[in-house]
Order: sequence, then structure tokens, then C-alpha cells
Amino acid sequence: MNMKFRALDLTLVSLFVALMAVGANITTIAPFLQVGGVPITLQTFFAILSGLILGSRLGAIAMIVYAMLGMVGAPVFAGFFGGIGIILRPTFGFILSYIFAAYITGKIVEKKKSLPAFILAALIGTAINYVFGTNWMYYAYKLWAAAPEGFSYKLAWLWMVPPLPKDIILSILAGTVAFKLEKNLLSKGHFKTLKNAS
Repeated sequence: MNMKFRALDLTLVSLFVALMAVGANITTIAPFLQVGGVPITLQTFFAILSGLILGSRLGAIAMIVYAMLGMVGAPVFAGFFGGIGIILRPTFGFILSYIFAAYITGKIVEKKKSLPAFILAALIGTAINYVFGTNWMYYAYKLWAAAPEGFSYKLAWLWMVPPLPKDIILSILAGTVAFKLEKNLLSKGHFKTLKNAS
């Protein structure tokens, strides 16, 4: 595998790291972005978009850089949190899931570049985020974190129901936006030349 990084690669990776930081704290920046009291966070949206636009390799690298940047102390996680302590938080599984979500969505659209494929890839990325993150959260509460009273596996999944409609809609939006960018911009002209340059 060619692991050389060009200026364009580094720029795009940096862009998505920044978008992840904004997406994690969008309700802090814009408190009105809530539906029925549920905050509209955009981390999953940007993680999936990174895989769809950058591809599996660069998308996953962008998410790894985001996670590592936060773990060394940069305030890029939700609530402007940063530090190695994030590893012990029950929500750390969702941060790890962004790496897998970006990689898998990228792999899918690298094989087939149609609108249904982009939307399906985005929905699969969301499913990865939910399955990995929720299971990590459950075992974190059971093994080392202080679980709430009456906490159960069923309750862990019930917590994920309120944001689910929002994330499904954002997945479809991510797939649609990425497909239009691929069709109208990323695969044409000067940008295509930059992408394919060795």
C-alpha cells in the first residue's frame, strides 16, 4: 500500500479533523440545535462523510488523527473535553467507531459509485457507530464505570432511540451530498488530477 501523503491529503485530513471537533460541540456553539431536547451532534455525520469523500484509507486516518488529538489533550471531544481520560469514559467506544465507520463506508463506495451505494454505505456506517458504541458503553458501565441504577443492556439501547431518527436522516443526507460532490466535483477537472497524482 502506498502510504505517501501529499499536500492535498494532509489538507483534507485536517479539514475533517476540524469538522469533527465542530460537530462534537455544535450545540455549544449553537444551543438552538436541539430537537425535542435531543442535541443534534454531527460527529457521526462527518465521520461517515470522511469515508465517502476521502475514501477508506484517508477517511480512517482522519478519524485516527481526531481521536489521538483529543487523547493528547486538545479539546476536540464533546463538551470541549480532551485528555487521555476519555478512554475510561463509557462513550469512548463511539469515538473508536468513527474510525471503522469511515473505513467501511469508504470501502463500499470505492467499489460502486452510485447514489444507492453512497446512501447504503452511510447507513451501514451509522449502524457500525451504534453497534460498536452502544456495546462498548454497556460493558464500560458493567466493568469499570459507575452504572446508573437499574442499568441493563436493554436500557443502553433505549438511550440510543432518541437520536436514531436524526442520525438516519443525516446518513441519507451524507450519502446524497457525497455522491453529488463525487459526480460533479471530485471526479472532474483539477481536483481529479490532484487526487490521482502520485
